[in-house]
Amino acid sequence: MIDFTLFFQEQQRLVESIPYQYQRYLYRQIDWDARSLLITGQRGVGKTTMILQHLKEYHPDDTSALYISVDNPYFKNISLYEFAMEFEKVGGEVLYIDEIHKYHEWSTHIKSLYDSSRLKLVISGSSMIQINKQQADLSRRVVPYRLANLSFREYLLFKNIGDFESYSLEEILSDHISIASRIIEQIKPLAHFKDYLIDGCYPFMIEHEKSYTHHLIGIINQILEVDMPYATNIKHAQIDKIKKLVYLLSTSVPVKPNISKLATSVDVSRPTLLEYLHYLELGSLTTAVNQKARGYGVISKPDKLFMYNTNLMHAISHNADRGTQREAFFVNQLKSADYNTPRLIDERLLLANDGDFLIEGKYTVEVGGKNKSFEQVKDVENAFIAADDIEVGFGNKIPLWLFGFMY
Repeated sequence: MIDFTLFFQEQQRLVESIPYQYQRYLYRQIDWDARSLLITGQRGVGKTTMILQHLKEYHPDDTSALYISVDNPYFKNISLYEFAMEFEKVGGEVLYIDEIHKYHEWSTHIKSLYDSSRLKLVISGSSMIQINKQQADLSRRVVPYRLANLSFREYLLFKNIGDFESYSLEEILSDHISIASRIIEQIKPLAHFKDYLIDGCYPFMIEHEKSYTHHLIGIINQILEVDMPYATNIKHAQIDKIKKLVYLLSTSVPVKPNISKLATSVDVSRPTLLEYLHYLELGSLTTAVNQKARGYGVISKPDKLFMYNTNLMHAISHNADRGTQREAFFVNQLKSADYNTPRLIDERLLLANDGDFLIEGKYTVEVGGKNKSFEQVKDVENAFIAADDIEVGFGNKIPLWLFGFMY
């Protein structure tokens, strides 16, 4: 017989300490009534806080709902399946399971629980590399959600600078002048945008403002030194080479990578480099943008590579290229806003033949500084400039920072 008292005591302690003032954008988008949810996302983006906020809002002082983290040593000695089934026997109805990636063969247990119990399951995990290997087994049973890093809009909210609504891409493209004008009546966005690019992508900026970079480096090391070796056949001895690869990517200008040259720089074979790049993207350390009509193999040559967000670039190197930062921000916000739109093949954001990016197959966007002209896209229909260092745009020239208001 399992004594659940200690688990409820720990839950109460966590719920009492959890911040409730602000919620991540995904909180209100999730169908919390679904039988089984899987919330993934990079370490540090606020998944644990979000599920504890939901527990606090909908199940206060309710012993039918329980939060557990399976990195608790207790779960070394008892199976997750047995624990959950016992919880249901004593009146349990909702089980919040955190750090699921740290439980061996977790998908088997979740599948069995879904089939054998009536429990509602809210599952969360940080290691996208490990979760990706088992998630396919649950495709018919679990509704997946991915939580992105903070948008620029959320950063302003969490820093108590301003509370603004989000806008769709179409709204920004068609009505950017009036949207930006309303925002600058309340704040000076450019005064905060540079700070966001350096240390504003993760909610722990509030609690660990002075040690932000230290915490971010810790997340990077955790992904490289723990997640990758645990979930792949990559040996610990290779991790230094992957770190060198990450450093090279964080300092490079936004050009199409020469895979052979990059492999030589890191001292690995070309196939091995492609494998590393695949896992870096799964781990939310890098992101790739490809040309239309190319192969969709699991491990294929990326056409253009960026760090996942600009904070990672600044944490790894003080020599981050300005142009790369602009494009990395744009890619991050566009992709993040679309994470939870079901797509068989993700072609929302591609490289354009003329200009930088092609969105939804119809909008071409060139990213640059405030003096960026339309020369490269002058003959392209539905072409726009995303320009840095301007508060309000004109015509088809849009402030770059405004693309941070899409979620």
